[in-house]
Amino acid sequence: MKAVRLTAIGSPLEEQEVPVPRPAPGEALVRVRAAGICHSDVHYRAGTSPVGPLPITPGHEVAGEVAALGAGAAGLREGDRVCLHYLATCGQCEYCLRGQEHFCRQGAMMGKHRDGGFAEYVLMPARSLVPLPEEIGFDAGAVMMCSSATSLHALRVGRLQAGETVAVFGAGGLGLSAVQLAGALGALDVYAIDIDGERLLLAQGYGATPVNALGGDPVQALRELTSGRGVDVALEVIGLPLTMRQAVRSLAPMGRAVLVGITDRPLELDSYRELIGREAAVMGSSDHLRSELDLLLEFARRGRLDLSAVITESVLLAAAPINQALDRLEQYGSGVRTVIHL
Repeated sequence: MKAVRLTAIGSPLEEQEVPVPRPAPGEALVRVRAAGICHSDVHYRAGTSPVGPLPITPGHEVAGEVAALGAGAAGLREGDRVCLHYLATCGQCEYCLRGQEHFCRQGAMMGKHRDGGFAEYVLMPARSLVPLPEEIGFDAGAVMMCSSATSLHALRVGRLQAGETVAVFGAGGLGLSAVQLAGALGALDVYAIDIDGERLLLAQGYGATPVNALGGDPVQALRELTSGRGVDVALEVIGLPLTMRQAVRSLAPMGRAVLVGITDRPLELDSYRELIGREAAVMGSSDHLRSELDLLLEFARRGRLDLSAVITESVLLAAAPINQALDRLEQYGSGVRTVIHL
């Protein structure tokens, strides 16, 4: 089968022919119909976030059809429409048994630690497959498996309560999902902060109040919009120390800043003025949980989460267009989400 693979850190992805994997007991082979290109893939290619072993096939946002099943893969049939929870876990350690499988001692992320969806087929444990409702297309189903799922998990990490206010720093793939999901979870007001006018218009269409950071200090703007109070929950989904600091500074008393964006640069805070004096909290949020995906898909099925305007480009399974999409993401270029459509 054809696969587009990372063969060396810092180098473009390459097309290769590799064997179609065969499912072992408890595993499922999925015919990939769509795979999202995520900003995390930029970090993997650059080495900001370590991957291995190389060569490896990236792609952790995947939807498709069941092609073959190993023995004991119950509850699935060949031809079923599915999307993939990107974590392959043991299902038996204390973290898995508590429903915190993103800390599984043997956990391996598809597209980072094991071959992912930039290929015609992908192999995963059958328990990682999630039924994809007919109302949701493969492209949206794929993108939901990282950007939307990660946003939902981050809002839950931030303990968002109905009637609270939310600021989302970054109106890209994750941010536009976070805007919609915050509203679905009962946020009273949602603010979207970015420097891209087109993305801010999309966020406004999803019900957010846009704040253009090119026009001045977004923290001051948020203070003015909230009558000086600040926001209860601030999500940073860009991965820049500047915007992480802004997220913390925008908090109301008892507010929670949730950091999602990946960076290799340190974050400096004024602990007294920005945290202690407000009893504010800074939290990290990583990945998501299999148990959150059913609610996520139900939000999409009911129209509470709409990715039709978020998916701005579709490309073929080939090295050149995939590398070009990664290059644009690396430079924070135009567009929102690119999907490989097979």
